[in-house]
Amino acid sequence: MDQRVHFVTVSTADLDAARRFYVDGLGWTPTLDVPEEIIFFQIGPGMLLGLLESARFADDLGGAAATAMPTGVTLAHNVESPEAVDAVLAQAASAGAQVLKPGQHADFGGYHGHVRDPNGLVWEVAHNPGWRVDDDGTVRLDAPDGG
Repeated sequence: MDQRVHFVTVSTADLDAARRFYVDGLGWTPTLDVPEEIIFFQIGPGMLLGLLESARFADDLGGAAATAMPTGVTLAHNVESPEAVDAVLAQAASAGAQVLKPGQHADFGGYHGHVRDPNGLVWEVAHNPGWRVDDDGTVRLDAPDGG
């Protein structure tokens, strides 16, 4: 099996709140938006985030309940500077996110903070000078000289 993920699909108790947060609040453009069912966002090369209405999520799993808030998981958005971290956290908060941890220096040598979106997903917004993303989407954890 190839070492890759193409979709991350999350059970969403309130699809309309998710739409308001990501589309209206953050300005993201859906790749596909099926009202009362699912919203997909292109979040990287070959990678989609799907927010699937909870009852449909349970149906897709053969009837297993899937309404609990996701725990033990963060989605990360990396930006070019500590100031950009603060700006993204403020934008997310104005769009309805709960700030869990305001921007601050991190043990890894960068700067980061955390917010929870209206459906319970925790997002880390970070500036990490010790890594980079190549043009092909490959993440390098060995960025020379922190850049």
